[in-house]
Amino acid sequence: MKRILLTCILFVSIMMNAQAQRFCIVDMDYILSNIPQYEEAQETVNTLANQWKAEIDLQFQEVEKAYSRFQAEQVLMTEQMKAKKIEEIEALERAAKEMQKAKFGPEGELFKKRQELIKPIQDNIYQKIELFAKDKSYEAILDKSSAGIGILFYGERIDKSDDVLRTLGY
Repeated sequence: MKRILLTCILFVSIMMNAQAQRFCIVDMDYILSNIPQYEEAQETVNTLANQWKAEIDLQFQEVEKAYSRFQAEQVLMTEQMKAKKIEEIEALERAAKEMQKAKFGPEGELFKKRQELIKPIQDNIYQKIELFAKDKSYEAILDKSSAGIGILFYGERIDKSDDVLRTLGY
C-alpha cells in the first residue's frame, strides 16, 4: 500500500512540475510482445514449466496410487508392514515435493531459466530506454502496463512505446 501511495505522490509531483520537466509513458507489455526473441524465450520457459509440471503431477499421482493400494491392503498387513509401507509412501511424497521445489522454488530451475533467457532481453530494453530518455531529455518514463502506477488517463502523444521499439531496432 505504501508503494502505491509513494508512486502516486511521485506521479502527482511529476505532473505538477510538467512545465519544467519532460516525461512520457511506455507500455512494456506492448514492447515485449513486439520482440521476437522475448516471445521465443517466454515460449521456451513456458514449455519447460509445463513439462516439469507434468512430471511432478505424475509423481504425485504415484503417491496417491500407493496410498490407495495401502488403504485397500492394510487390513491384511502386520504393524511392521504398515509402518514400512507408510515410510515408502512418505518417501515418494518427499521426493515429489523436493522435485517441485527444485523446479519451481525461489531458487529453482524455472527461475534460473527465466534469468538466463529473459533477463538479458529486459536489461537491454531498460538500457535502451535509459539512452532514449537521455537523448530526448525526458526526466521520467512511466510504464503504463505496471500495476503499481495506476495511470487513469494519458494522451496518446506522450506514449513513446513505438519510439522505444524503433530504438531497439524493431
